[in-house]
Amino acid sequence: MTRKKEDFKAIDAVVNIWTTEALRHRPDWTDEFFVGKVKGKHTSAGTSLEEMIDMMDEAGIEYSFLIAAKTGRPGLPGCYHMPPEVVTEAVARYPKRFFGLVGIDPFQGMDGVRALEDDVKNKGFIGAHLYPHWFELAPNHAKYYPFYAKCIELDIPIQMQVGQSLIYAKDNRCRSVGRPIFLDDVACDLPELKLIGTHVGIPWHEEMIAMSWKHENVYICTDAHSPKYWPESVWKYINSYGQDKVIFGTDFPVLRFGRTVEEVKNHGLKPIVEKKFMRNNVIRLYGLEKHGVELAHEE
Repeated sequence: MTRKKEDFKAIDAVVNIWTTEALRHRPDWTDEFFVGKVKGKHTSAGTSLEEMIDMMDEAGIEYSFLIAAKTGRPGLPGCYHMPPEVVTEAVARYPKRFFGLVGIDPFQGMDGVRALEDDVKNKGFIGAHLYPHWFELAPNHAKYYPFYAKCIELDIPIQMQVGQSLIYAKDNRCRSVGRPIFLDDVACDLPELKLIGTHVGIPWHEEMIAMSWKHENVYICTDAHSPKYWPESVWKYINSYGQDKVIFGTDFPVLRFGRTVEEVKNHGLKPIVEKKFMRNNVIRLYGLEKHGVELAHEE
């Protein structure tokens, strides 16, 4: 893909680590899902960090957030926990290209809360990540609240998938428990929590927009759905009164870096909005300036 030289580079807030080592920890439904459900290109050899960086460079992406995901309780069909060390090692190798988000499992209770604290304080993770549908617990379930409280204490955001469940494994189909309206309870109970609803919120994107508009610390991330298919209301929100409340992501390899960036740039957002959406909003939300990441000029 040929791109014009831009005066800023994007930051991708949702990326799956896809190295050979990482794939060893993923279940065997991966190939079937990516070929069948999202028509993705994937081989068992995976994507090396160096190959990922080359693709990021071509797309004009400076940093990606790698997820040490927890998808359901270990032992259930199709579920897995990505070891945090897989991500921390990648970040240590390329600290100027990657940051890490660590997944939470609500069934781990206070052991999980203590692990989250250790992952942030001692392993360098900058945020938490949650897949509610894998646990079949809506985001406002009591089991999550100790984790939410710890996120506030650590001053880190938590991403969580909202909208319908895209993924299922044989013998373990995931119900769609992530209606964005459930975030209303969480944000009312814990207004200090920096909460990001990922996957746009589709098909309940209007609810997600409403939650982001209502609550100061609720944000939207636009990963996993190709920009050319986003509902027009989402584009209008990004380009107007929601321009400070939405961040860019791909959920690579669900979406590819180059094509996703190109589709955003072809839509014709206002220049200042494009900078906020694709870079500055996530820098401010995650406090990346303290890590040496510079804001793009918004004049």
